[in-house]
Order: sequence, then C-alpha cells, then structure tokens
Amino acid sequence: MLINSTNLNSLFNGFSTAFNEGFKGAKSSYRDVAMVIPSVGSDETYGWLGQLPRFREWIGDRVIHSLAAHTYTIANKKFEQTISVDRDKVEDDKYGLFAPLFTELGRSAASFPDELVFDLLASGFSETCYDGQYFFDTDHPVLDEDGQEFSVANTDGGTGTPWFLLDTSRAIKPLVFQERVRADKLQKLDQDSDENVFMKDEYLYGLRARANAGFGLWQLAWGSKQPLNTANYEKARVALTGLKGDFNARLGIMPDLLVVPPSIEGPARKILKSERLANGETNQWAGTAEVRVTPWLV
Repeated sequence: MLINSTNLNSLFNGFSTAFNEGFKGAKSSYRDVAMVIPSVGSDETYGWLGQLPRFREWIGDRVIHSLAAHTYTIANKKFEQTISVDRDKVEDDKYGLFAPLFTELGRSAASFPDELVFDLLASGFSETCYDGQYFFDTDHPVLDEDGQEFSVANTDGGTGTPWFLLDTSRAIKPLVFQERVRADKLQKLDQDSDENVFMKDEYLYGLRARANAGFGLWQLAWGSKQPLNTANYEKARVALTGLKGDFNARLGIMPDLLVVPPSIEGPARKILKSERLANGETNQWAGTAEVRVTPWLV
C-alpha cells in the first residue's frame, strides 16, 4: 500500500468497521444484574441507597422518608486498550491480517462492563457497600418495629466456589455500572509527525473509557460459598423472600436470577431445569429462577 493520508484513512475505516462488528456482536449480561447510571463528573454519590419505598396506612401526618440516610460514592476510573500495527505490514499489504484483532477489540470493549460488574460481585464478601458492611455479610444493620437495630444476613458463608441468587426485577438492582465515557470510539496515531510513527515505525489504535462499578442494594442479593445444592438454594431463597426493611416493612423480594461461574453450571441447571431430583422426587425449585453462567466469575 502506498502510504498517504487517503489510504491511511481507508485503513482506519476498515479497522473501525471490524471493531464495530465485534462490538455489536458481543454478548453481555451486566445489565441483568446492574443498573446503568450515566455519570457527569469524576464521581457520583448515591445518597438514596438503602431505601425501598413501601406504602403505609395514612394515619395522622405523613411520614417523610429521607433519601440521604447513607452516603455511598463511586469514583470513576480511567481505562484503555491500545493496538500497535507495524508500518511495514501496511506497506506490504499485510494489514488484512489485523482485521480479526480489531473485531476482538470490539468484543473486548463491549464486554468490559461485564468484567467490572462481575468482578465486583465476586468481591462482595470482602468489599463494603453503603451501610459500611461487606456487601455479603451477616451483620447488616436493620431497625425493628421499635426502632432498635439488629443484624440481618445475606450470606451463609462457606469456602467453596461462590454463587449468587439475585432479585433483578426492580429499577434498583443489586449492582451499579456507572458510565462516564463509553469505550466505543476507536482513536488513532498514524501520522508521520506522531512520535510513535517517527521513533518506532508503528501505527497506534486505541480506546479510552471512564467508568466504574459499585454495589446497589444488598437486600436484593444472596452470596454463598456453600455447595450449590437444593438445600442451600432453598435456604437462600427463603432468606431473601423473608427479608424486611426498617420498622418491619415487607420488601416483597422475589429472586429471579442464579448467577454462577462455568465450573458449577451443572448443579445450577439441575436445580432450576430438572423436573426430577436424583431420588426421583419432583423438583419443586424447577423454573423458580433463570440461570446466568458468566465466564467473568471464577
């Protein structure tokens, strides 16, 4: 290829097309478990977390529920991906070899939120949420009908492979994906005056993103490292559906998604897809939730 601005623009357009094909064709599931919040600054503060509004009988004056009971701030982080293309390869018409790489770059950009969100979910046993407790903990503070604080659990511990039962049916979800700059615009450095071209004889193509993931409501999630079987699934489901908010308010939680890594996909499908248990009895838990298998959990 003759190196000139017209041909370099055509090359970039070709790489961009491959990138867009990969971006649009990628499958992601972060939106199933996380509410996507557009960000307009370096960070965002979620003062309303901890509130699941419920109706009460109107006796006397209205009861005002504060939306600033908690302070939980998610700071945006900056991310990048960069690909180098040797100028000699372009001159020798070998640039077609790079098209699959740019397609994969598009797939990587589209699945980037999945990596952030599911990495965070897995870290919920050791990272704190809005109430200062680990997201999956046995000591979440809740007020009883008399206004006295007591502890509530959304985990049963364990040391094995983690799995998660979630209620994803609400506008507020268990996790947050906060997006400031989306990684969907390919950038280039391919001019003779660019330092990388002059010094290293290479063209650079890259992406830039600003985003982060954070915890939403712990009340909508159960995390376990116990063996995934019908008994522990039942325990998780009963615990979540029975959760109440401050002052004994019913929350109406109905878990609908079981999130697992590939290593325990089999047990998950047996619990939720099989009509019969191993002993021949009817499986009462079949169809009570969907299975989401994600490679971003280990």
